[in-house]
Amino acid sequence: MYRFSNSVVGILNLFTIFISIPVIGGGLWLAKNSSTCEAFLQMPLLIIGFVILIISLSGFIGACFNIACALFLYLVIMLVLIFSLLSLTVFAFAVTSKGHGVQVPGRVYKEYHLNDYSPWLRAQVSKESNWRGIRSCILSSKSCSAIAQWTPLDYLEKDMTPIQSGCCKPPTACQYGAQGTVVMGMGGAEQDCYRWNNLPGVLCYECDSCKAAVLENMKRDWQKLSVLNITMLVILVGLYAIGCCALRNTRRAETDYPYGDNRMDKIRPRWDYRWWRWWYDWKERLF
Repeated sequence: MYRFSNSVVGILNLFTIFISIPVIGGGLWLAKNSSTCEAFLQMPLLIIGFVILIISLSGFIGACFNIACALFLYLVIMLVLIFSLLSLTVFAFAVTSKGHGVQVPGRVYKEYHLNDYSPWLRAQVSKESNWRGIRSCILSSKSCSAIAQWTPLDYLEKDMTPIQSGCCKPPTACQYGAQGTVVMGMGGAEQDCYRWNNLPGVLCYECDSCKAAVLENMKRDWQKLSVLNITMLVILVGLYAIGCCALRNTRRAETDYPYGDNRMDKIRPRWDYRWWRWWYDWKERLF
């Protein structure tokens, strides 16, 4: 007879099998459409989708058909996934704890400084191979074309995204002469003042402020992902606990004794044996 924990594991894993299909499909779609800015997510999506599919199949087969080895494989992979997700969440919080926007006096938007962010993130975004792909993504997103026709009054009254603030204009501290020469750059923005160019394909894409804006977007996305990871951790720990009960039930179903080995060594049980057995049977029916 199937017990409650086996039924729960089977139903939930059948549900996650259907969930893994669109995840794998999304990864394949990103792999096919390499022009999208999310193309770098294709491998993680495919790996996550296939891992979910394997775990779900193992849990479903083991719980519904009382196959102990399949359930054992399900619990081992689930344990590895829990520790991996926990490590990723802790790492994400550690590298995104630093860095924030600085309010520009008299303006609505904020500006971002590269040195405010964690050394690991700065090292990743400063690699030429990584920045080349990120720069191409920013160019294809047309973020700067949205503010190309702004008037000076718009810059005073309107807000900007981090990419628009860091990549589409020079830092506010920069002051230029009549021939476009740099007159003054304050607050660590002097190098970015020289990197700025009015050409649509150049602008401030090589500025440190642009790299800082990318890190700000990455920080926000990672923090949202960390909240999702914590929710998934709680769900996975609950599933792991129910899976342990299902594995115990499956192993008992393979023996002649539904309650384990017969260890009774007395002809007449103790006076409270029947009450204890009633309580134990009730728990077994529930779990």
